[in-house]
Amino acid sequence: MEEGYCLRAGVGTGIGPENCAVQRGRSSLTAEVSETVGTGLAAYYEYVAADLHKWVDPLSNDQFWRKPYPYGNTVGHLVLHVTGNLNYYIGARVAKTGYVRDRDREFTEKQPPHKDEALQAFDRTIAMVVATIQKQRAEDWGKAYTADREPEAEDRFQIFVRCAGHAYHHVGQIVYLSRELART
Repeated sequence: MEEGYCLRAGVGTGIGPENCAVQRGRSSLTAEVSETVGTGLAAYYEYVAADLHKWVDPLSNDQFWRKPYPYGNTVGHLVLHVTGNLNYYIGARVAKTGYVRDRDREFTEKQPPHKDEALQAFDRTIAMVVATIQKQRAEDWGKAYTADREPEAEDRFQIFVRCAGHAYHHVGQIVYLSRELART
């Protein structure tokens, strides 16, 4: 039999090498999968950022903060929201940045920053997310995760995926709003 080890074998288990699949190379496979996951997630966050910029960059500061309808959000408030979401769920809870979130303010900021400042903060946040992803080792993806208002994500992998989906959901709203603002 090839040299290796059995995950289930142990003293008193009755499982010997003759009844066990060889697990040789498992740690290198785990590292390879971890690298693939990290590379893919980092690339996706960078794609989300590029797509957001594609729709937001052409807007004036006035358009960035104007609602095209009497209801809903401005593009600017959605950018603040995505920035706050990522800074809290990934920055504060995984990267331990110390970020303190004021979620309500993301939607109600009465004296919002200039569009350029809001986008710079968003870009810094995406860079932090990508750097945090790149620091994850194979064993980190499955580490327990908890956060306020996020009972579904039980581990780090889940929060990175959920935050990516959340960010792109709001990019979809930004695409719609940007098209409407361009018509006015």
